[in-house]
Amino acid sequence: MRRTPAERAVTIPVAGTALLMIDVINDLAFEGSQPLIAEAEAMAPKLALLKRRADRAGVPVIYINDNFGQWRSDFRRTVAHCTARSSPGRRVSQRLKPTARDYFVLKPKHSGFFDTTLDTLLKALRIRRVILTGIAGNICVLFTANDAYMRELKIFAPADCIVSNTAPDNDYALRQIDTVLKGHIAESTRLTFRPARRASVRA
Repeated sequence: MRRTPAERAVTIPVAGTALLMIDVINDLAFEGSQPLIAEAEAMAPKLALLKRRADRAGVPVIYINDNFGQWRSDFRRTVAHCTARSSPGRRVSQRLKPTARDYFVLKPKHSGFFDTTLDTLLKALRIRRVILTGIAGNICVLFTANDAYMRELKIFAPADCIVSNTAPDNDYALRQIDTVLKGHIAESTRLTFRPARRASVRA
């Protein structure tokens, strides 16, 4: 039986790869957010596991987050706000909370590249491949994927680590990434990290 793109096994080199976590620190405080909250809560453990695997392999993790229009805020305040008991998205934000080793970029619009330092950071880390994950697949993840493609970055978008307001919206985003942006949408459990080769030392 022929496997779907989401079921195919994919090996990703550690060197030159970064995991991008888009808007996962999110209060999800908007009218009609309950279906998205349910999808995000189901997705969060899978993304948390992928993040742990990436971190152990040596893949840098970059949080790309909306600033929610708070121009005097910083990422620590955003995390505190989104993990507070009053935040509808607190369970997702708590599960995916960053560590001191992680990088972060605050974005003012949909794409992680627009008017941010992401380009500079990726160049500093010598990144050629990005693993895109997060919320919402048909908006911020897809906009970021489009801009990554325009920069000739190779795209991986694990289907089980991306959610949208509706299943059809998410399916549309994944199809676009798969067919138009030439990305890989294999689920996170089908991704294997290939360690960087160590330079040989001559006696």
